[in-house]
Amino acid sequence: MTAAEREQLLKDVDDFCRELRPSEEVCYVEHQLNDQLLPLARKYNLLGMPIAKEYGGRGADAVTYAEALMRIGREGTGVRTFFSGHTSIGQFPIQFWGNEPQKRKYLPPSTRGEMILAFGLTEPDAGSNPRELQTIYERRGDHYTFNGVKYLISNGSIAHVTLNFAYPKGQREGMSAFIIEMGGKGLEREMLTSKLGLKTSDTSMYEFMDYSVPLDNLLGREGDGFRIAMHTLMSGRLSVAAGQVGVIEDCLQEAVQYAKSRVQHGKPIAKHQLVQDHIAFIQMAFDISRCFVLEAARAKQAHHDDRDNVELLHRADLLIAEAKFYVSRAAWEAADRAVQIFGGRGYSELYRPGRHLQDSRVCRIYEGTEEILKLKIAAGVLGKEFEAYG
Repeated sequence: MTAAEREQLLKDVDDFCRELRPSEEVCYVEHQLNDQLLPLARKYNLLGMPIAKEYGGRGADAVTYAEALMRIGREGTGVRTFFSGHTSIGQFPIQFWGNEPQKRKYLPPSTRGEMILAFGLTEPDAGSNPRELQTIYERRGDHYTFNGVKYLISNGSIAHVTLNFAYPKGQREGMSAFIIEMGGKGLEREMLTSKLGLKTSDTSMYEFMDYSVPLDNLLGREGDGFRIAMHTLMSGRLSVAAGQVGVIEDCLQEAVQYAKSRVQHGKPIAKHQLVQDHIAFIQMAFDISRCFVLEAARAKQAHHDDRDNVELLHRADLLIAEAKFYVSRAAWEAADRAVQIFGGRGYSELYRPGRHLQDSRVCRIYEGTEEILKLKIAAGVLGKEFEAYG
């Protein structure tokens, strides 16, 4: 990607965000999906930002894509979650692990917005430990059959294609990954609406019942599923961290503007020292978080440029885990402090800090809970032989 292409992409992202905001504001209060997101993403050609140009994408490097997600994150975690589900953990594993026919079949239409993607790993009883998933597959002649339930899947009810993980029937080893086209016989989907946040984001569950999948839709080789899942989660975690930087930035802008205009005790509350304490924290959280994410993105790009280098992979994995852990917590506290500055108005979905507070809470859970990430970071320092959950 040239400097001019990078500049144009980031401009397109900013224009997209500005045009989306009015409808996103209304849809959040009304607790409904924003039907303008996809058309506007198509308009600005944002549905394959890091995907190679030969497959219809913009060819963004990891740093540029992270900066794009930072800007998108300012519009809300629900908006950023759509891009994470579609691109970071949907398109990315196909581009990285897929064979050429798979890339040609699924990437171009997904970059055009004709095909929405999702990532189906989590199940009702398999969250922090994907090895406990219960979905199974079985080869039957010229196809596989799938049986199982996937739960809390972003884009799950609107996706045309999902990446799903399953064990061979009767085995607890050899997890494999599959590209599954949704909509066939033997599939039930349900949107999950009882959420604390992400009011404009699709979160769903779906069940496969003897669902037929062509043999050609195996991603990688049989038994590669766990490796593919863990590698893909690196991309997903970085996207969460990048989006949360945007949340912090938006909370900062909203808090500063409100503190300067809100008058109490005869002066703007921005002149009160304890309000300034909140502003100072949010500013520092933004600066630190942005630097953290950019460093993690550079490490991810270094790994992509030399994908067989194990040391680069481990460095990227560790930095991304650290960034996701730190930034998601910082965003939660930044939103909480912004709500405090807004006072009574902060405790409302009519104002942006309250929406960010609700939405950012899930970022401390999905794509790796704080507890799991702490153990992962410690194991990265101590060595694999000290893994607490190995």
